[in-house]
Amino acid sequence: MNGQTPEGNGYSMSESSNNGNREQPTRVWCDGCYDMVHFGHANQLRQAKAMGDYLIVGIHTDEEITRHKGPPVFTEQERYKMVRAVKWVDEVVEGAPYITTIETLDKYNCDFCVHADDITLDADGKDTYRYVKAAGRYKECKRTAGVSTTDLVGRMLLLTKQHHNRGEREYGIDTEHAKTISKDPSTHSPWTGISQFLPTTQKIIQFSEGKEPKPGDRIVYVAGAFDLFHVGHVDFLEKAKAEGDYLIVGLHTDPVVNRYKGSNYPIMNLHERVLSVLACKYVNEVVIGAPYAT
Repeated sequence: MNGQTPEGNGYSMSESSNNGNREQPTRVWCDGCYDMVHFGHANQLRQAKAMGDYLIVGIHTDEEITRHKGPPVFTEQERYKMVRAVKWVDEVVEGAPYITTIETLDKYNCDFCVHADDITLDADGKDTYRYVKAAGRYKECKRTAGVSTTDLVGRMLLLTKQHHNRGEREYGIDTEHAKTISKDPSTHSPWTGISQFLPTTQKIIQFSEGKEPKPGDRIVYVAGAFDLFHVGHVDFLEKAKAEGDYLIVGLHTDPVVNRYKGSNYPIMNLHERVLSVLACKYVNEVVIGAPYAT
């Protein structure tokens, strides 16, 4: 089995056990809850796909997740659909076991399993990847700092605005008032942080399709906040893409979204929303900071 580094951009091939002269695609396995699918999940899948040629993602059922870590926010059907919409995913396995085994990898002809560099435990407090690790069929990729499902839930509950992009004064918004609505320290959890995530140009390039529309293509444009990217967004973008050949999505800035939605919206800042939308397989291009009126 050959694998490139998580940040690689090519293909790796493994020799077929039946024919030493014939090379077969490297099949990569990932699994997880993939609850409230965000750009951190997408980045993990992007890195995993870069290690091989064909990416299979196993997703746990609501029952399995509840038994091992508590109930998920989204249903399994919603989570299946969200992961299928991620551009680097080739196949989704529904109802994958919570504990990853050699038998699972063999069943789907996968060379190895990929997970981020954090530890996932089962209900008994044991590493869910212990079997594939012991067999040497486990690889790690980098976890995306600054975002998690827990963090996003925390932002909704704490009514914070500190994750919004700076520069609110340009839009006539008082930055001191915009920082936070709730001053009560009892509402702040030590387990959630406020993301100041800023993507590099390299990260945007990695998420981008990088293709221009072809002559004669019918170009479709839609715009909005696309906050907390979810199955409703996926359904909408799928239908929008079906109207043409090349789909461009305009994303409003944080101050603009806050102006028309109020409260602590958007929950995810502009940079985070850009990567979330770019990860969708129906999207060809994103306009960052699109005007509210078109």
